[in-house]
Amino acid sequence: MRDQLLDAVERLLVRGGVDAVRLDAVAAEAGVSKGGLLHHFPSKRALVEGVVARLADRFEAVLPGPGSEPGAFALAWLDATIPPESPAGDTSGVDQVPVALLAAAGGPEVLDGLRERYARWQRRLEEDGLSPATATLVRMAVDGWWSARLLDLSPPHDGLHRELRALIVELVNRDRALQA
Repeated sequence: MRDQLLDAVERLLVRGGVDAVRLDAVAAEAGVSKGGLLHHFPSKRALVEGVVARLADRFEAVLPGPGSEPGAFALAWLDATIPPESPAGDTSGVDQVPVALLAAAGGPEVLDGLRERYARWQRRLEEDGLSPATATLVRMAVDGWWSARLLDLSPPHDGLHRELRALIVELVNRDRALQA
């Protein structure tokens, strides 16, 4: 039931943003009673926390663990966030749920949870076998690029998309060679 409710929240977020997430709307979208919803999530904030945690868990699941080859974590960050080819403009998928914006809109407690994840991810990047500056630059570039895609702030398309992505991979590979 929890996943059914969180799926409903994600669909509402994609269609209407944080303002669309109201307890009655979530219950209706999930096809459950409001009482059934409240049994699992007693507030809107609890729903938002649940979605933020689930999205962060999905992202974390594709990141390699310690002991992987140098640069693997940084490249996985890129692969999990920016596809090899520029998207065709489809923004209907749940990958468009703005986890950072959602966390910020959920209030300081929700944002603090995401900050804790980012602190762990940053430590892992710094232990990725690359220079900490290169690993952090990859994260910052990818996060900025993802934000541009999400908010449609002139994201790169087609050849430029591929060229920028190749530059990030080249940077990681160059740093790998320097660290070897």
